Amino acid sequence: MSAPAIVFDGHAGDDAATLRGREWLVTNGIGGYASGTLLGVATRRFHGLLVANLAEPKGRYMTLARLDEELVCGGERYLLGGAERADERLDTSAHRWLRSFRVERLMPQWEFECGGRRFEKTVVMPHGHNVVCVRYRLLSGEPLQLRLRPHAAFRRQDAPLVREPPALRLVIAAGRHTLELLDSPLALRFGMRPAPGVFVADERVDADVLYRLERDRGYEHLETLFSPGYFQVELSAGGAATFVASTQDWSSLELDGDDAVEAETRRCERLIAAAPAAARSGVAAQLVLAADQFVILPGSRPEESVLAGAAGEEARTVIAGYHWFGDWGRDTMISLEGLTLCTGRHAEAEAILRTFSHYVHDGLLPNLFPEGAREALYHTVDATLWYFHAIDRFVHVSGRFELVEELWPILAGIVEHHVHGTRFGIGVDHADGLLRGGAPDLPLTWMDARMEGWVVTPRRGKPVEIQALWANALGLMADWGERLGRVAEPYRRLAAQARASFNARFWNSRTGCLYDVIDGEAGDDPAVRPNQVFAISLRYPVLDESRWRPTLERLREALLTPVGLRTLSPDHPQYCRRYFGDLRARDGAYHQGTVWPWLLGHFVEAWLRAFGDRHAARAMLAALPHHLRDAGIGSVSEIFDAEPPYEPRGCIAQAWSVAEVLRAWLLTEDRAPFVDEQ
Repeated sequence: MSAPAIVFDGHAGDDAATLRGREWLVTNGIGGYASGTLLGVATRRFHGLLVANLAEPKGRYMTLARLDEELVCGGERYLLGGAERADERLDTSAHRWLRSFRVERLMPQWEFECGGRRFEKTVVMPHGHNVVCVRYRLLSGEPLQLRLRPHAAFRRQDAPLVREPPALRLVIAAGRHTLELLDSPLALRFGMRPAPGVFVADERVDADVLYRLERDRGYEHLETLFSPGYFQVELSAGGAATFVASTQDWSSLELDGDDAVEAETRRCERLIAAAPAAARSGVAAQLVLAADQFVILPGSRPEESVLAGAAGEEARTVIAGYHWFGDWGRDTMISLEGLTLCTGRHAEAEAILRTFSHYVHDGLLPNLFPEGAREALYHTVDATLWYFHAIDRFVHVSGRFELVEELWPILAGIVEHHVHGTRFGIGVDHADGLLRGGAPDLPLTWMDARMEGWVVTPRRGKPVEIQALWANALGLMADWGERLGRVAEPYRRLAAQARASFNARFWNSRTGCLYDVIDGEAGDDPAVRPNQVFAISLRYPVLDESRWRPTLERLREALLTPVGLRTLSPDHPQYCRRYFGDLRARDGAYHQGTVWPWLLGHFVEAWLRAFGDRHAARAMLAALPHHLRDAGIGSVSEIFDAEPPYEPRGCIAQAWSVAEVLRAWLLTEDRAPFVDEQ
């Protein structure tokens, strides 16, 4: 009953480029994280050892950007941590000495062999705290001297890179070290545990640190970091020392590295034990642990926790992806089943649904909470409809129907706003009962790429998945209303009208599947996209059953890849093979062919409903276990190129990718119930 460790052994570490291309991630349950490459060299502006999610100043802040490790033994020096320079010179020799890297129970661990010594490094973040612990152990060999040099940045993670040294002050008192950003509440507290070691005050300004992935993506890519000095610690075989850094008070630094690792080990074991039996081992168990990284307390919005606590509840939300996404309504509702219900975390699912209910405005669920802002943005037509789907899945899996009764006034209000019309042109067309939406310069569906006024896939009109979600929400409201003794007939009537209009208007006999949008600015859009799969996969499929199989066969032929579904058929003139280049090039490809793994969940569900072929459905997931060793180790990337070798792109860990791959994996287990039995 455990997730197998993901291990890289042997001398593959001789290849610096391979190690630089793989990334690790550790999270703290409140939106903060530590992350970097296996090589130890940062390649993104988001890589750092302590990115804290703060209430004041609000947002995620890069505080501890880097920690350089140097071993001194036998008269030789071995630099195991450093940076890449503007000329691509590496200030590290870690790849020469690395013998293994592993991620076990969400903790990355490196083992080096140099100078006749075996040396280990482990990174862990105590859950619920903006604290990072880096534990070092000398496993065997003669004693050595360890030197650790911290580098600070003090910027919000999405802010411009630091080019001039910030105004910092180092305060040392009673063995406590604090680096303060002047005229700011930001401060980094750090030290060594259990023994303090020796701190050598030796200030350095480290200019022209290169972040190569930012350069390749067309962003600013050089930064200046500041180091106040370094710690010097003596280690003997079997001995350990831990570097601890925190943005909290000093009590948070009174940690022993062994205790922190043990606490995280026990926490991960509890996560796996709480999961359904089919998810307690192998690939599923690894995905259960990966899912944990996205379910958080809203650390930068403490008012939510206060209000929830006053009501005897808990506040929870979902980080959509690491490193740069925050909590998004759409991503949260799509991910909820995989992240919480497939992992046995029913109480947190309920807390997430309640948390978002407080933000419903004008019949709309928030699209996102921008980094560093307190006000939500609402420009979405589908996030609100996914809310009904998420509630349905929660009630079905947990059996807790009381939540529907509690939320009924909000849900009824949402439907009323949609029937009468709400913001962004969202409302029912009473001529056919279908839901329209559209606003100038705003993409309202999940295909939301936009740059400098250019909406790449505007989809204004009546998108196919919006009708599927609308009809599903109406069907659910009719059932829930009947069960609650409320009026149900109006919802059934609206659902029947939408379903009849959908089947009369969306079938495209030329393509053998559905239009992507009807009544759009240029008429009906015949582009073959994956959005039509939701017309089959939801609780109440809006598409007539006679058309399920031909639709899915067409999508399998045109869109299915080993790592997900393409967002556009290759025969379309706007199809893009690769997601690469500057922001304009990437936005132009984001939903124009680029593969999204999260779509596999609903494609597999629809396939099982239409064909009942579990073996074929599991084969669609066969490449994903290997991907757990690629890109973001132990997690599932946001997107992939549309053509072989299907390079992973975007975020290294995406909530709905992990959630839907886990859900699809469990659906295709031999002992899993068929979709229609769930």
